[in-house]
Amino acid sequence: MPKLSAGLLMYRWRDREMEVFLVHPGGPFWAKKDLGAWSIPKGEYAEGDEPFEAAKREFEEETGFVAQGDFLELGAVKQAGGKVVSAWAFEGQCDPGELKSNVFEMEWPPRSGRLVEFPEVDRGEWFSIAEARERILKGQLPLVDSLVRSVNA
Repeated sequence: MPKLSAGLLMYRWRDREMEVFLVHPGGPFWAKKDLGAWSIPKGEYAEGDEPFEAAKREFEEETGFVAQGDFLELGAVKQAGGKVVSAWAFEGQCDPGELKSNVFEMEWPPRSGRLVEFPEVDRGEWFSIAEARERILKGQLPLVDSLVRSVNA
């Protein structure tokens, strides 16, 4: 059974151009990665849980922002590692400088026996659609395309 994840893609209009809000994963593995490393705010949920509710919960946990408004279902994608990500979009506004992420613990450096806390998300940023296509994990790119198609329909 693949891991299940759910998330939200927030978008806004700036000078009649759509922008999307993406987050950069925290922790040492992602520290020096940029292009192809960004993601929609998302997280795993257990089979039997309601994906949409998990998406809203994970968005708030990873950003500190509460998702409100009308939600548009974007569908699901299967990432390279096999994780299935279900996503919804909503129009909203936030200040990336106000982002507050929850944390996770991991042994760092490896085999040191030392546990260190890292934020799940170390930053968020608004990107034009063209920029988002370069920055987002390739497995999540269809979610951006689905948003553009749905809003422009």
